[in-house]
Amino acid sequence: MGEPLRTDKMSITVPADVAAELRARAGQGNVSAYVTHALVRQLEHDRLGDLVADLREIHGPVTDEELAAARAEWPSA
Repeated sequence: MGEPLRTDKMSITVPADVAAELRARAGQGNVSAYVTHALVRQLEHDRLGDLVADLREIHGPVTDEELAAARAEWPSA
């Protein structure tokens, strides 16, 4: 078996209505897991944004023609 996952205890403050919906969706005992999952998704999103910014800095913005070409190749739903 692998090493146990190291965790840090944190305290956050959220609006009461957000906390109530969180508890309703996650269940009282699963709030930490729910919040951790949401934070991981947000961090992935942030890193993707960083990558896009880096690529834009290196290659310049995506042109309308490049965007149209990419959309033309993308399978439609």
